[in-house]
Amino acid sequence: MNSDSDSIQHIVIFASGSGTNALNICNYFKDHKHIKVAGLVCNKEKAGVLERLAPFEVPVFHMRKDDLKSPENLLSFLDGCKTDLIVLAGFLWLIPLPVVKKYSDRMINIHPALLPKYGGKGMYGMKVHEAVIENEEKESGITIHYVNE
Repeated sequence: MNSDSDSIQHIVIFASGSGTNALNICNYFKDHKHIKVAGLVCNKEKAGVLERLAPFEVPVFHMRKDDLKSPENLLSFLDGCKTDLIVLAGFLWLIPLPVVKKYSDRMINIHPALLPKYGGKGMYGMKVHEAVIENEEKESGITIHYVNE
């Protein structure tokens, strides 16, 4: 993050789904003096997150499969947002390695269950919660972790 304590820290949210976490993040920081949500990256044209975040008027990058192999446009968008922190809030694609490397120690993921038990392919949204209930777990929660290679 920026070292100047008077500067604004810019968060870019990546989301694929309904956007409840993204909305909560935007609401939390909407009047903050030093932190703002500066952008949204979404890979689904009709994702609920687009409608939920529309009132915040954050720039949106519509990520395509091609951006996974050639992330130059994504990196340019992140640069334009002056990105200090990336928050993966229900984003279902793997992040291209050049992006992971550039934002090392500045990218976090919010996962709706305790990892590693309820992670991996197919473990998102309500599917995670259904699996936890089906397995009669005594504890559940979320995992927030840094993203790396």
